[in-house]
Amino acid sequence: MFFNSVDIGIDLGTANILVYIKGKGIVFDEPSVVAINKSKNKILAVGNEARDMIGKVPGNISVIRPLKEGVIANYTVTQKMLEFVVARVAGKSFFSKPRIMVSIPTGITSVEKRAVLEAAMNAGASKTYLIEEPLAAALGAGLDISVPSGSMVIDIGGGTTDIAILSMGGVVVDSSIRIGGDAFDDAIVRYVKKVHNVLIGEPTAEEIKIKVATVHSEGRSDAIEVRGRDLVTGMPTTIKVTSADARAALREPVYSMIATIRGVLEKCPPELSADIVDKGMVLTGGGAMLDGLAQLLTDETGIKTTVAENPLDCVALGTGKALSELNNLRPGAVIGND
Repeated sequence: MFFNSVDIGIDLGTANILVYIKGKGIVFDEPSVVAINKSKNKILAVGNEARDMIGKVPGNISVIRPLKEGVIANYTVTQKMLEFVVARVAGKSFFSKPRIMVSIPTGITSVEKRAVLEAAMNAGASKTYLIEEPLAAALGAGLDISVPSGSMVIDIGGGTTDIAILSMGGVVVDSSIRIGGDAFDDAIVRYVKKVHNVLIGEPTAEEIKIKVATVHSEGRSDAIEVRGRDLVTGMPTTIKVTSADARAALREPVYSMIATIRGVLEKCPPELSADIVDKGMVLTGGGAMLDGLAQLLTDETGIKTTVAENPLDCVALGTGKALSELNNLRPGAVIGND
């Protein structure tokens, strides 16, 4: 229980939900997965515990991911998940209800924004604010966006990639594409099915992405043995997947993302273009750790690209920082319910 007002920042991601509490840092970092008893409409588990139940539960239990491509696909379950997480990290009752800042992708609709605001309010907030993910990511990465100088951030999450050029405490140019870590996994699943005639699951595809995948011709050269189902015999089988396989699989979603990044650069005001060339682009989010991606973006755009320190944490850290710096952000950069 908290006897003073507390600030909570939430990175409500498609793949993971991270929670930041002022003075404590990140206190929750687990998958955005919920296990529900359908007959009792009751949450049984959230996060790692729920993810471990995937494919192993009886018919009366449903394991779902309530967010899809960065937005709420199941409002009721998202609300219950937020209530569960807030209660877990800050106690089930408050003497003074917390202020909550939640990150959202760029380009979501007003209806989707309202759904997030209402879900956070119903989770026990006194005031709720929304901040676009690239702005939060820039704050979390330690970029000084309050000055009249351009900074560019590319936040690659599970469901979306959000790209923004920022200056004077706000977003100048931005764009979002519904391609992220999940799309990378799906591309690997499709490639293995097409080339090897073997069906693998998303967890296996993610393992390939993390352990051997690269997107650059000079990236790592590794191989991994994975298990799947042979689509000809129907029997379990083991195959070897190489870094070259993964690079071929990821080409389409990665170059779609690059096209969107180029579009943002083309819309950049000339006054800020020189700043971007001087400072370079910063990658945040889980997708930032994809081997060879920063080098590929440097090659394709001619602008030096670097990966932020602790890229997975940047958005969550930025939501918390934004609550402390509301007065320094451009009007409209943060949406509130007050």
